[in-house]
Parts: sequence; structure tokens; C-alpha cells
Amino acid sequence: EVQLVESGGGMVQPGGSLRLSCAASGFTFSNYDMSWVRQAPGKGPEWVSLIKPGGGSTYYADSVKGRFTISRDNAENALYLQMNSLKGEDTALYYCTRFSQDTSAYDYWGQGTQVTVSS
Repeated sequence: EVQLVESGGGMVQPGGSLRLSCAASGFTFSNYDMSWVRQAPGKGPEWVSLIKPGGGSTYYADSVKGRFTISRDNAENALYLQMNSLKGEDTALYYCTRFSQDTSAYDYWGQGTQVTVSS
């Protein structure tokens, strides 16, 4: 059974930092593109970042480029998102997702971890 379990969310002041983690199990983690997707209250899902299986290629939404860093540890089946210089508009539920090349879709999502940026 595929499982994605996020952790590391919380409340932080503007300008602060958080590091999100995602523990993956039930599949060969090192074979898959992995992404972070967020959803703010009252809005649709927004793609944040993607990392290729080897970790050598990463991609970011313009809204987070230069502030967020995605990484992975294939030996530990773990995905991370380091978030710096956080802004109020980063407030959202953050999901760890697996991208399926077969279906060209995010086929598994975690339960999400809440990030709230507020003074």
C-alpha cells in the first residue's frame, strides 16, 4: 500500500523558515518524480515544486523560486521542502505527491501538513 506521510508544518512569523518532510512507503521511491502541492483556504491546488528520481533536477513555481528548496533522500525514502523567507501567501495545506509517468498525473497524495504564516 502506497503511503505518503507529511510532517513539519506549523505556525511561523513572516520571514521565518520551516522544513517539511514526507515519509514514503509501499513503492520504489527512487523510481518516481515527487512533488509538493499546496492548497490555500478557498483556493484550488497549486503546484509548488518537483524533483526527479535522482534528485539532480528540480523545478519550482515562480511564487516560491529562490525561497524554497526541494530535496530527497532515496536511501531513507524521504522527500523534503525547505521553506525560507516565508510570506503570508504561503499559508496553505502542503501535500506530498507522487507523479506517475504512466498516467501523467499525481496518483498518490499524503494527508497534508498545515503551514500558517502570520504575525
